[in-house]
Amino acid sequence: MNYVITGSLGHISKPVVQKLRASGHSVTVITSNASKSKDIETLGANVAVGSVEDRNFLKKAFAGAQAAYLMIPPNWALTGSWIDYQKGVINNYIEALKTNRIKNVVLLSSIGAHMGKGAGPVDGLSVAEWHLSQLKDVNVKIVRPSYFFYNLMGMIPMIKNMNIMGSNFGSSKEKLVLTATSDIAEVVANELLNLKFKGHTIRYIASDERHPKEIAEILSKAVGKPGTPWIEFKDEDALNGMLQNGLSKEIATNYMTIGAALRNGKMQADYWKNRPALGKVKLEEFVKEFTAAYNS
Repeated sequence: MNYVITGSLGHISKPVVQKLRASGHSVTVITSNASKSKDIETLGANVAVGSVEDRNFLKKAFAGAQAAYLMIPPNWALTGSWIDYQKGVINNYIEALKTNRIKNVVLLSSIGAHMGKGAGPVDGLSVAEWHLSQLKDVNVKIVRPSYFFYNLMGMIPMIKNMNIMGSNFGSSKEKLVLTATSDIAEVVANELLNLKFKGHTIRYIASDERHPKEIAEILSKAVGKPGTPWIEFKDEDALNGMLQNGLSKEIATNYMTIGAALRNGKMQADYWKNRPALGKVKLEEFVKEFTAAYNS
């Protein structure tokens, strides 16, 4: 089987490539960073260097594949509309799939994609889901992981400099659904290896469910600052904080919108209706990585 994998050697894509190669399959990895070529080839995979914003490049890179793993990479240098960027990438993917008649696709989407609108950058993933659903005779598995454990790394400067953790959500009784990228990679790899999905289906992925106050309690104790509270910020304060940390207004506004959707319960609403079995990694295990990052 020939696979094409987007996402370069990210936290999800790399272990997926490793699992596919371990099973003897041919893999082409798409990366925008030529310096990753050697590492990709070391894994036994083929490398295609180019931009996901280049439609002709993708058409060539997808050639010969029977299955594809698609993700829309973040663009931190973005100056225009985030959703316009996402729409451009997914349209390029669609054309590459059609041109090469690829019949099996796994898309990395997100919790909150059921909303369609009002979940910041996840709105673009909702658009991607819809476009893929319109493809005839193509089997599509949508995977919707929740809030990444790695996102909590952004709390480290706050703990060190302000003795708090927080965001513009966290005061409700609802738990925050957390996902480890290793658990996502395992699901994606298994879906690609088995190819048992038919039609257009959705699968939620989660590793743990913890209230933000509990998250703050556990993480702050681990780094030697026990009792550090989780504070819910006003949207405006959250936005200004991100702007002061160097994010563009477009990106900061989108992340503020995610927080608001978590706060009002809409972001995770469909997850609770379709709650999956939890993955292997729990908060207590992530604490090790968090502490190492905090002390580095």
